[in-house]
This record gives sequence, structure tokens and C-alpha cells, in this order.
Amino acid sequence: MSRVGGGNVPYRVSIEVVNDECRVLRLLRDSGTHQFAVIDVRRLPHGVTRHLMRLPTDSLNKVSRKPNAKVWDTIRFGGEAAAWFETDGCRVCNTIVSKGAFLVTAWNSGEDKIIYTFIAPNATAAQDIISALENFNFKLRVLGMERYRRRTLILTEKQEAALWLALEAGFFDHPKKIGIRELSQRLKVSPSTLSETIRRGIQRLLKHYFENL
Repeated sequence: MSRVGGGNVPYRVSIEVVNDECRVLRLLRDSGTHQFAVIDVRRLPHGVTRHLMRLPTDSLNKVSRKPNAKVWDTIRFGGEAAAWFETDGCRVCNTIVSKGAFLVTAWNSGEDKIIYTFIAPNATAAQDIISALENFNFKLRVLGMERYRRRTLILTEKQEAALWLALEAGFFDHPKKIGIRELSQRLKVSPSTLSETIRRGIQRLLKHYFENL
């Protein structure tokens, strides 16, 4: 991804894809689970893909008992849980990740249809992902494509873009979906630079908030 505030402007994209290749979806369906959300996808160096899933705790218990289920780093909170599922991946998730984008969320909208929302580093990458999936003969529908735009003059452009991307990527979520090191790698800046940009941006927002109470 280009430098924050640089020439390439990130896009938030939502697409609905008929994806009968999704092994995680099959695994969940086989266990009778229909309520879930994919909140992150990581392509690992040794050729496997990890999906961070959020689903009801009782559903996770059922899935975990499946002999072909590879589940890691489970966190339980109330009636829900988050856990990493390891599979060979599918061409949809692998295409999104390979183009430098990162997944915000994905959820099953019925049958084999999954709605994916992701952040692409620029318009070209967003279109490349859509074109690649169409070339793979996936049936898809573009639900939305929103270009990042500045929303306030309180922050510098660099601070606002960094905070927007950090929020979308799940940096402020609990449990945190992405750390400062991985986020900085995707933004092509050093962790210390990104950390300082985020710190100064939050400081400006807090000063503006308290000074205008």
C-alpha cells in the first residue's frame, strides 16, 4: 500500500460473491452453524490461509469437534467467541489478500453467497480484484465502492488517513485484529512513524473535543 496521504487513495469495497469454494463456510454449515462473520484473513508463507471468525460460543464448540477443523487462539466473551480457522483458503480470499487489500468483514448472506468488505490500496487494486474474480468465473455483484475522503480539518491529511485505515483494519477492536507492526507494513511506513502519527492524531481529536465542551 502506498504511503498514508500519498498519491494512491484507498477504497472501501463491498461485493457479494457466490463462493462454493469456501472451506470455512462448508465446515460451519456441516456443524449446523449459520450465524458467523469473518473479521480478518491472513495468507501465511507456507501456503495456508487463516480466517478470524466471530460466532456463537456453542457453534464454536460444535465446529471444534469436527475431525478436519483446525482452530487456533480462541477468545470467548459472553455468548460469542473469536477464533482463527486454518484452511487451504479459496480463490476469493487469496485474491483479495494478494492484491494488497485487507478484509474488513465477510458474512454469509444465504446459500453460497458471501458479502466481502475490504480496503483496497487504490482504485486500480480494487478493479483488479473484481476483474480477477470475474476471470475465475465467480458470480459477483458490486454493492459499493467508496473512495477515502477527508472529513475534518482538525487532523492533518496524514493523521486522518492513518486513523481511518487503523479503524477499518480493526486496530482499535477488542480483540485487536491487527497490530501496529503489521499495519505499518501494509502502509509502507515504519512502526514508530505510524505510532507517532496515530498518537498525534488522537491527541488533536481529544484536545478539540475537550476544548469545545
